[in-house]
Amino acid sequence: MKRVFSLLEKNWLGAPIQFTWQKSSGNYLAVTGADHIVKIFDRHGQKRSEINLSGNCVAMDWDKDGDILAVVAEKSSCIYLWDANTNKTSQLDSGMRDQMSFLLWSKIGSFLAVGTVKGNLLIYNRQTSRKIPILGKHTKRITCGCWSKENLLALGGEDKIITVSNQEGDTIRQSQLKAEPGNMQFSTMRSDDRTSTIESTISVVLGKKTLFLFNLNEPYNSVDLEFKQTYGNIVCYSWYGDGYIMVGFSYGIFVVISTHIREIGLEIFQAHDYKDNLNSIAISQTLNKAATCGDNCIKIHDLAELKDMYAIINLDDEIKGLSNLSWTDDGQLLALSTQRGSLHVFLTKLPILGDACSTRIAYLTSLLEVTVANPVEGELPITVSVDVEPNFVAVGLYHLAVGMNNRAWFYVLGENGVKKLKDVEYLGTVASVCLHSDYAAALFEGKVQLHLKVNSWILKKSVRLDFSQQWMISAGYYVMP
Repeated sequence: MKRVFSLLEKNWLGAPIQFTWQKSSGNYLAVTGADHIVKIFDRHGQKRSEINLSGNCVAMDWDKDGDILAVVAEKSSCIYLWDANTNKTSQLDSGMRDQMSFLLWSKIGSFLAVGTVKGNLLIYNRQTSRKIPILGKHTKRITCGCWSKENLLALGGEDKIITVSNQEGDTIRQSQLKAEPGNMQFSTMRSDDRTSTIESTISVVLGKKTLFLFNLNEPYNSVDLEFKQTYGNIVCYSWYGDGYIMVGFSYGIFVVISTHIREIGLEIFQAHDYKDNLNSIAISQTLNKAATCGDNCIKIHDLAELKDMYAIINLDDEIKGLSNLSWTDDGQLLALSTQRGSLHVFLTKLPILGDACSTRIAYLTSLLEVTVANPVEGELPITVSVDVEPNFVAVGLYHLAVGMNNRAWFYVLGENGVKKLKDVEYLGTVASVCLHSDYAAALFEGKVQLHLKVNSWILKKSVRLDFSQQWMISAGYYVMP
């Protein structure tokens, strides 16, 4: 668990911040504080763009492909849309006169739901540019909601009502609640045959004390799950696996419950992770791991064996406490926001990339870092900061190469340190590179391109060999039989 970068923007300090990872690729991280600006950072902590808002950010969310970031702000009736492909921001007039309070993209389509403080709803189809306003969906502020994989939209509000609508905005279900809802999620309850994949269950926290399970197929057979008062308030929860829910409580405890009808609400596991408080839970289905934070540290559990602690990260400098955790979809990066307004990103998964030449080895040790070592000769390891997050690594007697797609970057490993020589662009996507004391060979699309090196890696000669013909390479020369 290595810290990749930390963001300590001056205008954020003193107040909690909001952040969200780009869906799918996780290449961008959108962060905003009290400065009325949403800043877009790449996965290495470099700022790439920013969106100036009319007031504090109310909500923001990425569409399912991670192409568009949508943002709504105070004192504005427009929706800000940032395009990750063009790095441009546009504004969409919502047509609503009241302030917006909720925003969420669909899981499967191009639909964006926007709720207002007066209970009105707008559904925007980005693909067709069609806007559907629905007045009076709720009688008070819309505060939470979720989309299902079947494109149903569930909403909750201060009127203590759940509404379920289709993508056209038509109400198909409605239920009165005992308390104000929060943290609403669609999921699938565990069944005996385990064949149903339809998300027919809405889970929602009521008054921070109860977890309510609303079954769309059996609306009058819903379940209220109450917990021990000694646990404190419900802080967060997350579905995972075959109908299990992990619930975190304010007094530092988290429990895992089953939603199988014969054991519904049964505590499968309980852990007192923190002495004082628990702030957030995040689950990575890709890694099969759960992260919790509280008491100035992060703890990582293995979902296959929850009692086993995978890692602990201490943040002693965060004296005001921690806020929220979130993984990228691929589980490679974990972000944590804090009460003082800072954000930290940790590396939790790294591709296994490496190469060897004689007794020298090179391997990826961080997103932009390769370590070169020669344990047999007793040489001290060399850490090389590279220009790109590589897909391949190659090492020779005197050189290192890294690259991605159709480009490779070359470095010389000298006695006085590491020096970047140049980068080379090829005519196809590179599968691998091999380094010789005099040559570099790049394999792409069934061909090998040879580079003859002279001192500073000037390409004095370059040939391409097609494997569809019977070429033979030996000691840096090529002959045709």
